Amino acid sequence: MQHERETIGFIGLGLMGHGMAKNMVEKGYALTVCARKPSAALNDLLNRGAKQVDTPMAVAQQATVVFLCVTGSPDVESIVRGPTGLAKGLRPGSVVVDCSTSDPTSTVALAAELAAIGVTLVDAPLSRTPKEAWEGTLDTMVGADAQTLERIRPILSTWAARIVHVGGPGDGHRLKLINNFVAMGYAALYSEALTLAQAVGIGPQRVDAVLRNGRMDCGFYQTFMDYTLNGNREAHKFTLKNAFKDMRYLESMADAAGISNSLGNAVKNAFAMALATGGAEAYVPMLPEHVARLSGVDLTPAPKPKDSP
Repeated sequence: MQHERETIGFIGLGLMGHGMAKNMVEKGYALTVCARKPSAALNDLLNRGAKQVDTPMAVAQQATVVFLCVTGSPDVESIVRGPTGLAKGLRPGSVVVDCSTSDPTSTVALAAELAAIGVTLVDAPLSRTPKEAWEGTLDTMVGADAQTLERIRPILSTWAARIVHVGGPGDGHRLKLINNFVAMGYAALYSEALTLAQAVGIGPQRVDAVLRNGRMDCGFYQTFMDYTLNGNREAHKFTLKNAFKDMRYLESMADAAGISNSLGNAVKNAFAMALATGGAEAYVPMLPEHVARLSGVDLTPAPKPKDSP
C-alpha cells in the first residue's frame, strides 16, 4: 500500500543509495529515480516498482521530497543548478535531502538558493556501510528545522535505525566531517600500527589478540580488521578516494574556522599517499597495505583457504 502524502525522488544509486532507495519503495513510497547509466541497481529498483525519468528536473516534477546520495558537493551543485537540474522542477513546499558527504559551505549556499524558491534543503549524511543501507539500519545526522525533520522522519525511518537531529542546515554535514575525521583517523592509526607490528615481527594476528575485546576495541576496528585478518574485500565498501575527499573538506572547514588541524592533515596525507600508490578505488580497510608498501613492508592478507570438496 502506497503512502498518500509524500512522493519520493532519488538520485545516486551507488553502494549506499541503492539500499536506501530499495527500502523506501519496499516500504510503500512512490519512488522516481534518475540514473546516469544503466545498472543492476537501477534494474532492481524498477523491478520493485520504481519509476525512471531522464533528468533531475523530471525527478523534481514528480516528487515532494527528493533524496541525493552522490559523491560530494560538485555533484550536488550540478544536480541542483544544472540546465535540467532540480531547481528547474521543484515546487514550493518541496524538500531536498542531501545524504552525501558534502562541503558545509556549499550546503549553506544551496539552502539559501532553494529557500528563495520556497524549497527546504536538509542535510542528512550517513554513517555505517552498504550492508546497513540494504538492511535499513543506517545512522543519519540531520541538519534541519524541527518541523521539517518531523515531516520527513517517517521516510528516513525506512532506511535509518538511528536519526540524530544535530542542528540546522549545514550542521549535519559539519558533524559528518568530524565523524569521518575520527573514523579515518582510526584507519590511519591502525594502518601505521599494523605496519610497525609487521616490521618488528609481531604481525596483525597478535595485535588483534590484544586489541580485540579490550578497551581499544570498537565496531569500526572490527570491520576495519576484517580485510587484514581475513581478506574480506566487502568489509567496508568506502573508497580511499572518497576518504581523501572528506579529509580535504575537513581541512577546508578547519581553515574557515581558524582552527589548527594538524592531526587532520596527517590523516589526509595517509590517504593522499595511498592514492599515489594506486589505491584510489581500494576500500578503507585496505589502507594498511598501502601504508606498509611505502615502508617496504608486506601486509597483503593471505588468500583464504578454499573450502574442501
